[in-house]
Amino acid sequence: MFNALLATKEDGNHSVNVTEIDHSVLADSGVLIKVDFSTINYKDALAVTAAAPIIRQYPLVPGIDLAGTVEESDDPQWSAGDKVVVNGWGMGEGLSGGLAQYARVPASFLIKLPQNMSTRHAMAIGTAGYTAALCVDALEAQGVTPDDGDILVTGASGGVGSVAVALLAARGFSVAASTGKPDAADYLKHLGASSIVDRNTLSEAGKPLQAEQWAGVVDAVGGNTLANACAQTRYGGVVTACGLAESAALPATVMPFILRGVILRGVDSVMAPAEPRLSAWARLARDMNLDLLETMITEIGLSEVNAVAPDVLAGKITGRLLVDVNR
Repeated sequence: MFNALLATKEDGNHSVNVTEIDHSVLADSGVLIKVDFSTINYKDALAVTAAAPIIRQYPLVPGIDLAGTVEESDDPQWSAGDKVVVNGWGMGEGLSGGLAQYARVPASFLIKLPQNMSTRHAMAIGTAGYTAALCVDALEAQGVTPDDGDILVTGASGGVGSVAVALLAARGFSVAASTGKPDAADYLKHLGASSIVDRNTLSEAGKPLQAEQWAGVVDAVGGNTLANACAQTRYGGVVTACGLAESAALPATVMPFILRGVILRGVDSVMAPAEPRLSAWARLARDMNLDLLETMITEIGLSEVNAVAPDVLAGKITGRLLVDVNR
């Protein structure tokens, strides 16, 4: 038996509680992982609160992230004692995930923990930080360099944004960090932001083409913010889109794309194959200042997840939420 945050549904009523369960709730086969840490991402908050139909079957353990130690493996690639990290792949949706003391997942889901990282570091980064690394990879793959000009990061005080600011600054980029939290300015400059952009200047409907400002964009927000970011991107610039905290809509025109050659590059972290995952984690191991990472963290236990999830959805959390599943 072990402790887990278990989602159940009876008579149509969704509930999530810390419960002592046995391994029958987990998958029948795969690699058994003793979990050290998980996280709370936007999708996790949607699942816990049932604000969106993230969970597709009950009972189920939420949590799209985990880091821990292999205890048993049905695959020779992994052995007891291996330190691993898992992000996405439908965990916390159709497969029990990381908000528990144990998880069992297919061997193909696992990434070996970088040598310079602890399981705590890995989950302080989590899917949010891993997604940020995918976005920075995408910008550089399209040829964007620090000499090209400023990079706009939207939702900058959130999980994706915080890590994106730090990674871009570490690579020498000038970063404009967009936030709706005036009190987050010092935090973002500490992470490496060169300037702060008021979220309200991006969140209202704007003109199809606007003054050219950004060589590239990391957008975790969607909606009008993404449309305005595209409209403000310089000729030949690259916009990476990875989130929908504001809206899933894209109220834009084709003008930035056909008149300025702007590239809109979607970034998926959930089902990304092994190669981009390994590249992203290699970037994080190389470029993420782990001391700086510690300044992004708010640590909670399993019993605190329900209380904090609504604040995640309301955008009240700065930085990363780390969950110690063993307290």
